[in-house]
Amino acid sequence: MELWIATGNKGKLEEYRMALRAVPDIQIFHQGEIKGFTARPEDGQTFLDNARIKAKTLKAVKPNAWVLGEDAGLEVVGLNNLPGVHSARYAGPKAADSENVAKLLKMMQIRNVSPRTAQFKCVTVVITPDNQEWIFEGTMKGTIGPKAVGQMGFGYDPVFVPDNETKTLAELGPGYKIQHSHRAQALNQFLEKLNSVLPQQ
Repeated sequence: MELWIATGNKGKLEEYRMALRAVPDIQIFHQGEIKGFTARPEDGQTFLDNARIKAKTLKAVKPNAWVLGEDAGLEVVGLNNLPGVHSARYAGPKAADSENVAKLLKMMQIRNVSPRTAQFKCVTVVITPDNQEWIFEGTMKGTIGPKAVGQMGFGYDPVFVPDNETKTLAELGPGYKIQHSHRAQALNQFLEKLNSVLPQQ
């Protein structure tokens, strides 16, 4: 089967490719492979809104394919769950990961946030070839470290320390994320459902 992923984020695509490498008969494609494709603004109020926007926009040009759209972000309890849906644009519309991380640490310092409890959240929307909509959700709880540490991953990985760990996601690396991340949880739920329905098709 062909699975089209509605993202241009290279880090996310690599995680999906690694996670799905062992799954037989799935070919991975992404929106960047479609000439002239234009993504709609992610202006939803929730992760689900944005995941649905991504999936439906790609589905419009790939009507017969399996399409996956997802939105994910970091919620810091002491910042009223910010940056949330604004995670990728926290420091501005075209902010680099390092700029978003720097703003997060600065805001937590200004507000003297303690405890530094946080979670990553992912909502995934899959639209089937016959236009059913499947929704999956994953969360990974942890804390925000005092400074960026580690070279692997992307986004807020250098400051996020998962529960029961002492290293950041950027230190723990992709193997850890494939097993434990919010994105991996949602993806595994999708694969379980896919396995349950494919034999009947």
